[in-house]
Amino acid sequence: MLRWASEQLLELQPEEIGEHYGRYRLHVPEAERAMMKSLERYGQLSPVVVCRRNDRYELIDGFKRLGAVRRLAQIDHLSARLMEADERTGKAAIYGLNRAGGRTRELEEAWIIHALVREDGMSQVEVAELLGRHKSWVCRRLALIERLGAKARDALRVGLLSPTAARQIVRLPQGNQGEVLDAVRREALSGAELAAVVDLWLGCGDRSQQQYILAHPRQALSQAKGTIPAGRDPRLSEAGNHVWKRVGLLLECWAAWKSGWRIMAAPGSPRKTARFWRPVLRGSRATRPRWRR
Repeated sequence: MLRWASEQLLELQPEEIGEHYGRYRLHVPEAERAMMKSLERYGQLSPVVVCRRNDRYELIDGFKRLGAVRRLAQIDHLSARLMEADERTGKAAIYGLNRAGGRTRELEEAWIIHALVREDGMSQVEVAELLGRHKSWVCRRLALIERLGAKARDALRVGLLSPTAARQIVRLPQGNQGEVLDAVRREALSGAELAAVVDLWLGCGDRSQQQYILAHPRQALSQAKGTIPAGRDPRLSEAGNHVWKRVGLLLECWAAWKSGWRIMAAPGSPRKTARFWRPVLRGSRATRPRWRR
């Protein structure tokens, strides 16, 4: 239950508002840029929520608005509502206000629960009662954030790791998350590519194969899908790579052959197309050039 200190709104300068609770929210640069455009066009439509902590106003809700205003010269203050809250109820309010607005994120919930349990010393049952959720829900959220290694947590806090990518990273052992993060940044892998790489990595029992996947993720994915093999596989000898290259050529020829038959057999395919492809696919001499003496 939120307790408002007053019904009157405060007019606060951006520098008057602290972000002590900002560590429990995920930094999403795209969302902040969208908020800047909204503030430029429409102004502030709803007040931010603050509380008093150590003789300073601390932000509870409205982090994107505050970040956007600090970059906009034409807006020099924010309307704010003051609520009464201590450490625990302040964190619970972050969850409640975002849940009411439909903007809550699974990982943000996990940050808040982790803070209530590990920083404030609350039991999981107490956290469940405070947030109005079941104990099993609290346990799942806590496990989610604690499966992330320190490097992944830091990247998530500052926006270098997206929530979508973090959901894939938590599937890995903590000791291997760092090297996968390095591969994601180096190769600029998309969310779908990262999910496929994690699936492939978890399916490999051999360490050398896992290292190859991280060193050449896209090539490894192509090989796993059965498409054209890479030019050279470091796991193979020179003779093995020579054979591997020939296999790639055979696969190319096989793919072209199948494609030709599909074109010829497609409904509505012109007769000229069929007359051209039929001798090609059957290896007829009609397609060979005839030289005049």
